[in-house]
Amino acid sequence: MIGRLNHIAIAVPDLAAASAKYRDLLGAHVGQPQPLPEHGVTVVFIDTGNTKVELLEPLGDNSPIAAFLTRNPGGGMHHICFEVTDIRAAAATLTDGGARVLGDGTPKTGAHGRPVLFLHPKDFDGTLVELEEV
Repeated sequence: MIGRLNHIAIAVPDLAAASAKYRDLLGAHVGQPQPLPEHGVTVVFIDTGNTKVELLEPLGDNSPIAAFLTRNPGGGMHHICFEVTDIRAAAATLTDGGARVLGDGTPKTGAHGRPVLFLHPKDFDGTLVELEEV
């Protein structure tokens, strides 16, 4: 069902500082900050050639990333994202198998303008999984 790894997301307390580290220390191609108010985050994508790293910074006090950073003030891995060809079929297969889709189960538009869903971390060994339709 899953396709390639689309990205690994890292929550950071300071998006500009984190972006600079990846650019200046690792020599990575760092994209421009992209506010996503519907998700409560500002993101920057780092292109690694074979996948991406997504840096996430809270956008407002009600951001789910703000709560994550309260528990992990230095930041840390937030989720991994896999590609799927049919997100609704993938969600149906997963829920039939006992996995929980977060929210109301309706895909939202993600940072790439494509439908995304998140799966409960307790169902995937403590890891928040995002699915993105390609």
